[in-house]
Amino acid sequence: MAAMLPSYEQLGLFYLGRRFDLGANTRLNEPVLYESRDLVTHAVCIGMTGSGKTGLGITLIEEAALDQIPVLTIDPKGDLSNLLLTFPDLAPGDFAPWLDERQIQSQQLTREAAAEQLAERWKNGLAEWDQDGARIGRLKSAADVRVYTPGSNSGIPLSVLKGLRSGTDDPDEAATRATTVANSLLALAGVTDTGPHSRDHALVAALLGQGGAGQTDLPRLVEQILRPPFDRIGVMDLESFYPARDRQELALRFNSVLATPGFDIWMKGEPADLSTMLFDSKGRPRIAIVSVAHLDEAHRMLAVTLVLNAAVEWTRRQGGSPSLRALLYMDEVFGYLPPVANPPSKLPLLTLLKQARAAGVGVMLATQNPVDLDYKALSNTGTWFLGKLQAERDKSRVLDGLEGVSSSWTREQLDKTLSALRSRVFLMHNVHEQEPVTFETRWALSYLRGPLTREELRRAIGTPPPQQSPVTPERATGEAHPAPAASSAAASEKPVLPAGITEYFLPSPVAPAAYEPVLYGSALARYTDSKRGVDVTAPVHAVTSVKDGALAVSWDDASIIDVEPDSLAPAAANPAARYGALPAAARNAKSYAKWTDDFEQWLVRAKPLRLYSAPAYKLSSRPGETEADFSARVQQAARERRDVAVEKLRGKYAARVARATDKIRRTQESVAREQQQVSQQKTQTAVSLGATLLGALMGRKAVSMSTLGRATTTARGVGRSMKEAADVAQAQERQRAAEEELQAIEAELQGEVQDLVSGAPDAAIETIEVKPKRAGVEVRLVALVWKPL
Repeated sequence: MAAMLPSYEQLGLFYLGRRFDLGANTRLNEPVLYESRDLVTHAVCIGMTGSGKTGLGITLIEEAALDQIPVLTIDPKGDLSNLLLTFPDLAPGDFAPWLDERQIQSQQLTREAAAEQLAERWKNGLAEWDQDGARIGRLKSAADVRVYTPGSNSGIPLSVLKGLRSGTDDPDEAATRATTVANSLLALAGVTDTGPHSRDHALVAALLGQGGAGQTDLPRLVEQILRPPFDRIGVMDLESFYPARDRQELALRFNSVLATPGFDIWMKGEPADLSTMLFDSKGRPRIAIVSVAHLDEAHRMLAVTLVLNAAVEWTRRQGGSPSLRALLYMDEVFGYLPPVANPPSKLPLLTLLKQARAAGVGVMLATQNPVDLDYKALSNTGTWFLGKLQAERDKSRVLDGLEGVSSSWTREQLDKTLSALRSRVFLMHNVHEQEPVTFETRWALSYLRGPLTREELRRAIGTPPPQQSPVTPERATGEAHPAPAASSAAASEKPVLPAGITEYFLPSPVAPAAYEPVLYGSALARYTDSKRGVDVTAPVHAVTSVKDGALAVSWDDASIIDVEPDSLAPAAANPAARYGALPAAARNAKSYAKWTDDFEQWLVRAKPLRLYSAPAYKLSSRPGETEADFSARVQQAARERRDVAVEKLRGKYAARVARATDKIRRTQESVAREQQQVSQQKTQTAVSLGATLLGALMGRKAVSMSTLGRATTTARGVGRSMKEAADVAQAQERQRAAEEELQAIEAELQGEVQDLVSGAPDAAIETIEVKPKRAGVEVRLVALVWKPL
């Protein structure tokens, strides 16, 4: 199957469109291919409304997905959800549900006729750009598209307010994140003064910078504003810096936010963790669309800032890579990265632009006006996609910026080009190439329906409307959710334990209504395998139920939890809570010695360390690394190996391509000398995909794309004077021979590409299990623990 793909799709080249001759107002038959790793140095797309920015952005996202590169998109307008609308069969029935009713009425068509017309239009549009339903099918199978909707059930709810505290151990990174999150939360609460001297900001940032269990959500933050876990801020005592009565006013502001109808959805759903947003459980890449079009400005800023912070933290956990690992695309950056103001989103965006390239994470920002972007952001972008601009001042600013980077074009040339651009035609300036290029964007594989309503989004995702969603018992009946079976015989008071039995409570962010008894075990297990170079000590924490009967405890039924012994509480979070019945075996102090021995045996027998291996790439997973994360690392290693192979191809062909193109140039000059009219009447012939591939492969090393364009230009159909006919014929024959030599190089390159793809190592992943020896297991605690319900 891989050998059937076009060469550019096997070498990490993005098919963006075709060259466009602005002078002749004509699209040329020369594909524009963009090297994926050029996005590591980031990109910006600037153009007025209607210039085609969103279409270009969707094209880039599609190409990244086809190259198995995950994409995180932030969508303030709601257009990127169109990536859900991919129809490989191009059947009218696929398009019918997404027809515009007004358009049907204006054209006086039946729905069936309009769907057939639209399907035919899309099929013809794809064919015009050498694409078909099979390429849509490859896109659909290459990446899963997920639309996250913070604060809404219309898509996949994103729990951005559950991870307010940074998970990093680096104090500088934690402080930076606390600062930006504090700004966002205060703006949400209506606090406008968030400058460096704001005591509101100082208090909230200090609370977010604290460690400790449970300090991860907004309700807990409100509690800590009233009762902070420290008594000093800076060198001043807390009451002098921020008295309790004033803190209560701030807490009331946040409480009002929490009390807003429907606000609870902000703390539900999937966590804002890029490891799961960008990859599924098997490591398959995703297109993760964070749609904020349904939110007001304050909520948008909050959601965008928290997602960007999550992107910064994920990026810093990745190793270095020269190849594109992931793409972050923001469809409209207006207001999030301004040149003067400092909104909460600005710091994480600038951090990504400055640091993400080292990890192979590319950032692409789109906006209508260049004045929307901080100059430091523009200076960190290697590729500029420039569309039609609305105002002269916008064009002037762009020209000022382009003059500051290396370019073979003069300001006058750039000015003339920018003035001639039309919809879907862009000027691309890539610092990795020798000169800018103008091109028209290709036909999108996704159906560009426009922004989807909430109901349409639910339909596209395949989720039922709210009234059909599964409901909890308390919503269905209006009554409280019944307690689990373990607490059905709950006593009104906590059981009194005999001497010699110590009890603890699992931490809870809220006061629970009831507790049930469970057995908690914690141990350190050492896993060693000299053959594979494994020597790891990992903590294991588990809980299992305690029952009446002969087999009171079975560790085989245990659940692994992430609660260290130091995090267990000595007292209940709610003194008025109900308690489940305590089985007789749990009241016997001698039982715990046996359960401790059983726990140790269970760890040796049933809890091996599971590792993953990719032998072809000599990679093994790290302890705690999931299969999805390891699979993503293997995919990145494959991309890096491919890019190294491409670099070798460049070195191998550079000298030959340079000689062949120079020979063509000299023969063309000879033809021009022999025939006076050739320069006025020469025609552009169709450029083969091989020539374009050769140009994309060699562009930065040996020959520019424009040289290849000239290399495939012939002067046919031009009248020759009888006196010079023989000389012209000889010159043209030499030119044809030189072009045939280049074509032979192209054919050889195609063979090299096929060999490169067919010889790529198998990325199969194997599972390895390493069991701990009994001498390597250190049981730290086995005790009775009350689990909150």
